[in-house]
Amino acid sequence: MSRVRTWLQKRWWKFPIGVWLIGIFSLLIGIVIFCFFFIRREVVQFLPEHTFSVSDPAFFASAHALGVPVPIKGNKIELLNNGNQIFPALLGAIKSAKKSVNFETFLFHSGQVGSQFRDAFCERAKAGVIVRILLDGVGSGTKLDDEDVETMKRAGCQFAYYHPTRSWRIDRTNRRSHRRILVVDGKLGFAGGVGFADEWQGNGDAENHWRDVHARIEGPLVGELQGAFQQHWMKETGQGLSGADEFPELAPVGDLTGQVTASHSFAIAPLPLVQAISIAAAEKSVFITNAYCTPNKDQVELLKRAVQRGVNVCLLVPGKHNDQPMTKAAGRNAYGQLLECGVKIYEYEPAMIHTKTMVVDSLFSMFGSSNLDSRSAALNEELDVTVYNAAFGKQMTTAFEEDLKHSKPYTLVEFKKRSAWERLAEWAIAPFHSQL
Repeated sequence: MSRVRTWLQKRWWKFPIGVWLIGIFSLLIGIVIFCFFFIRREVVQFLPEHTFSVSDPAFFASAHALGVPVPIKGNKIELLNNGNQIFPALLGAIKSAKKSVNFETFLFHSGQVGSQFRDAFCERAKAGVIVRILLDGVGSGTKLDDEDVETMKRAGCQFAYYHPTRSWRIDRTNRRSHRRILVVDGKLGFAGGVGFADEWQGNGDAENHWRDVHARIEGPLVGELQGAFQQHWMKETGQGLSGADEFPELAPVGDLTGQVTASHSFAIAPLPLVQAISIAAAEKSVFITNAYCTPNKDQVELLKRAVQRGVNVCLLVPGKHNDQPMTKAAGRNAYGQLLECGVKIYEYEPAMIHTKTMVVDSLFSMFGSSNLDSRSAALNEELDVTVYNAAFGKQMTTAFEEDLKHSKPYTLVEFKKRSAWERLAEWAIAPFHSQL
């Protein structure tokens, strides 16, 4: 005891260098652990009862209560499937820009796709169009060549990373912008789940051509997309957007009613409430496609209750083509419970399916960047579009059913016969469920 007291009584600056190194290393590890596991928004578990249907007048405001509960009417939305439709539509919109191009995405890589968009941005900037490019520091920082960035800057593009990795703010490292936004001249918008990399080329029907959904949007909803872009652009650059060039009057152009639902740092994410209310209100069908699906216990319970009410609940997830096997392992923990209660699970076979959509009773639909996982609920800043329209819901249902033709059922028998390696992976990943 006296030796310990004597050691503690030494003047701190006389401790051996080894003690200093251990102390500093331990402090850094502690900071990293704290930033990754404890700096996050509050997550509320929603378990609403089935007290009204999707067709009830109270549904829309109830589902969007944490975001903007007022529906926006007068929109036109065109679904775009896979790179063959998505990229030409976006590039055409950029090339048509007269005043401004505002672009935000999580994943932008150098390559054939990246070069096409780089060149389109540069051409518009040289023509005098204001081009703003905001990329996530983690999603885009490692596979986007510095030369491509410099080329865009030299052409006159305004460029920034959201939460750049080369920063002393370690607390921001784990909080990413997962949004996908393109707004042209304040009048034409795009949103969905696509990544700007070569994997998204093609038609979603081959191993190296991922399946995804994006949308072209016209009407008052575009103003909501522009506002969401401005939130992050101002946060990173301190520059605001204003005036008729950025926020023109947006007259009704279609018959679709919807809303943009965006999540923000340290505010309860609104989309889990939208998902929960939608599932609880379902009376006919719930069709979910999700690339990274790790439902929590309340989401599992909501899906089970829906099946017990006679709702046809189908979940479409990646199969053998999966870029995040650990996420799949984390999600598989819930599959047994879902399958036992009658939820149908399918695995998409031709390629990696990156789609994030849900359609309920062929009346209420959503698409965007959010996954059915803890990261989207607690960490990432996401953006999704919801649409309340039977004709659009039928389109979404048809797209889902078409994907099922290229999928195989994942059965309870398969779940029970999964390999020892799969079970080990599920056990090993469990402590990190909050990061997936």
